[in-house]
Amino acid sequence: MSLLQLFTATNATPYAWSLVLAGGSVVASIIPLGAARSASNFEMKDMAAPRAMFDRFPAWGKRASWAHQNSFEAFTLHAPAALLALIAVEHSGPLPAAAVVAAFAHPAFRFAYIAAYVGNVPPARGLCWASGLLCSGILYSEGLKAFLGN
Repeated sequence: MSLLQLFTATNATPYAWSLVLAGGSVVASIIPLGAARSASNFEMKDMAAPRAMFDRFPAWGKRASWAHQNSFEAFTLHAPAALLALIAVEHSGPLPAAAVVAAFAHPAFRFAYIAAYVGNVPPARGLCWASGLLCSGILYSEGLKAFLGN
């Protein structure tokens, strides 16, 4: 099975992958946060109050913490959109190509967002955030249209 077939095996597959990859971006956001903790001389006693370490983080580490928190927020907006699209496909048939592109673009924008946030590139971070949000909006819109018969 080719990579393209893996990601497009059925009409619902892109939306399932979008969920998996969006969840992966949340997990990936732990990596720079862990590096920040390491750079802050993490000790076992810090396990009692891990958030108290925040003041010891370098500037990039604080941004890593904020990117990690925002990853959860973005996931809670995107997951229902991807599920709606997935269910709409099963109920009404294929969604427009824009929905498939949005499903795959959202996780890509989220991974880029984390890098831009930690790397302190505010314009790229803002563009990635807005683009990811737009992708979720497209999935909501196309999923609702499919259910409403448009």
